Amino acid sequence: MSGHSKWATTKHKKAVIDAKRGKLFAKLIKNVEVAARTGGGDPEGNPTLYDAIQKAKKSSVPNDNIDRAVKRGSGAEAGGADYQTIMYEGYAPGGVAVLIECLTDNRNRAAAEVRTALTRNGGQLADPGSVSYMFSRKGVVIVPKNDGVTEDDVLMAVLDAGAEEVNDIGDSFEVLSEATDLVAVRTALQEAGNDYESAEASFVPSVEVPLDEDGARKVLRLIDALEDSDDVQNVWANFDVPDEVMAKIEG
Repeated sequence: MSGHSKWATTKHKKAVIDAKRGKLFAKLIKNVEVAARTGGGDPEGNPTLYDAIQKAKKSSVPNDNIDRAVKRGSGAEAGGADYQTIMYEGYAPGGVAVLIECLTDNRNRAAAEVRTALTRNGGQLADPGSVSYMFSRKGVVIVPKNDGVTEDDVLMAVLDAGAEEVNDIGDSFEVLSEATDLVAVRTALQEAGNDYESAEASFVPSVEVPLDEDGARKVLRLIDALEDSDDVQNVWANFDVPDEVMAKIEG
C-alpha cells in the first residue's frame, strides 16, 4: 500500500479524535466558504461546494457553522475573507518531496509559517516546479467498507465513470481517477448506493521514497508542524512506509 493512501487513512482516524479538532473545523469551514465564493452558494450546481459540505459534515462540523460559511462565501452574509490559494514546494528529511497548499488572507504570514515549519524540522523550501512534477492531480474518493461492500462492488460502480484504479487501504477503498472525473465517479458511487467518506482533488505521487521508522517519524513531525499552521490547508508528500513501521509509529 502506498504511503499516501496509508497516511490518508491514518490522518482520517486521527482527525476524528484529534485534540486539534477546532483547528480541523476551521480548515473545513474555510474550504466551504471558498467553494461557495468560487462557484456560488447552491451545492446542487456547485460540486466543489457539495463535496466540501459533505466532508465537513462527516467530520462533525455543526450545520450552523457550515450554513454560515456558505452565506459568507456566497455574499449572502457579510464577513467573508479574501482567501488566496498558494502552493509551496519543499523537501522533508530523507529527500521526501512535499507540496503545501495554503488558503490564506495574508500571503506574507503564510510564507513565513511554511518556511519556519520546514527549517525547524529538517526540511527546506524548494523552487517552484522542482517538486510538483513528481505529483499528478487526481480525483480521490474514499469508500468505507460498510455493509460488506467489496472491492468488486466499488469497481463495478465506478468503472464506466472514469475511475482508473481501486485500492484496498484497510478500513476503506480508495478510488483514483483524473481530477476532471471526480464528480462523475462520486455520483456513480452514490447511484449504486455506496456511501463515501470523502471526495476531493488531491496530488498523488508518481515516485515514492521508502522510509524506515526514524525517517518516517521525522517526515511526520514535519507534516504535523506544517498542518499546525492555520494557513496550511493540505500537505502531500511522496513517502512510503511499510505497514509494520506505521503500526509502531501509531502505537
